[in-house]
Amino acid sequence: MHELQEIKPKIDELKTSLQIKSGLEKINELEEISTQADFYKRDDSSQILQEISTMKTKIADYNAICSAYDDTIDLIKMAIDESEQSLLPEITQAVDEIVSKTENLGIAALLKGDYDGKNALVSFNAGAGGTESCDWVQMLLRMYTRWAERRGFKTAILDMLDGEEAGVKSATIQIIGTNAYGYLRSEMGVHRLVRISPFDSSGRRHTSFAAVEVMPEIDDDVDIEIKDEDLRVDTFRAGGAGGQHVNKTESAVRITHIPTGVVVSCQNQRSQHQNRDVCMRLLKSKLIEIKERENLAKIEDIKGVQREIAWGSQIRSYVFMPYTLAKDHRTGFENGNVSAVMDGDLDGFMNAYLKNRIEGND
Repeated sequence: MHELQEIKPKIDELKTSLQIKSGLEKINELEEISTQADFYKRDDSSQILQEISTMKTKIADYNAICSAYDDTIDLIKMAIDESEQSLLPEITQAVDEIVSKTENLGIAALLKGDYDGKNALVSFNAGAGGTESCDWVQMLLRMYTRWAERRGFKTAILDMLDGEEAGVKSATIQIIGTNAYGYLRSEMGVHRLVRISPFDSSGRRHTSFAAVEVMPEIDDDVDIEIKDEDLRVDTFRAGGAGGQHVNKTESAVRITHIPTGVVVSCQNQRSQHQNRDVCMRLLKSKLIEIKERENLAKIEDIKGVQREIAWGSQIRSYVFMPYTLAKDHRTGFENGNVSAVMDGDLDGFMNAYLKNRIEGND
């Protein structure tokens, strides 16, 4: 009961921070626009539908918390009136869920960046460590896929290059869901793994590195000028699994944006045309992400600085031996249950980063 009393003011604050009243008015306004006969001829039709969906999800989540709060209060009163101790575990679980969902929704309310609500494109690249790092990339790929599943988000593999001996050398996935980019932008950087290597017959401890890059998925109606003369397009034969067609033709595409030095590639699609389309989506998203992160006025201001994927540049360490701990070096947040972290338990890290950034410490 005490925890519920403490969380009630935060639930009330959500109504203001989520702008529930104005949000409902905005939904009605946009839905009226969406019923017009020529709606789908508008350039911003998909953007309007996405805005309606995002606002409805936000309001539904808030209403669900309010209903859960009222139901739990009633359950507590019943337990007290009837001296029913058997209801205690159910009440404890309900309170924990309300506290957790209130905190998560409070963080979501603060995701107000231009691209925070977008889907995310997440790229992984193996760094120092050879086969070890390729295996680490595969572990990270699984970790973020599991995180997405926990949130009910969908995932799709856009590109993947297998390691020479094991694991994955590089990969790019799409994570589809409201605020996917807003949450995942906290994960951009070098991730460090310390463990006893399964590839070392001597059972020695190894350190591996992998880089995670996160970009907002840019809608087609977002105007980004990329000149053809600024692009170098290379085609090559795809490697790894992918079927006879993929491996026997030069269907893989690599595009270099010459002014900035940004490079993107794709080889998983069946045709060169499809791979080029994916590359252009990735390039636009990457340029937008860099522009936003570096607070630049225009795309042309990007310098294209690349960090080394090695010791000294990591944002987070995952230690399996001699102790177990996942620690974020930017916020100090840590979780001793590293197995749970690898199963997608990342909300604590993301929330700590977002709080830190909002408070102006990042």
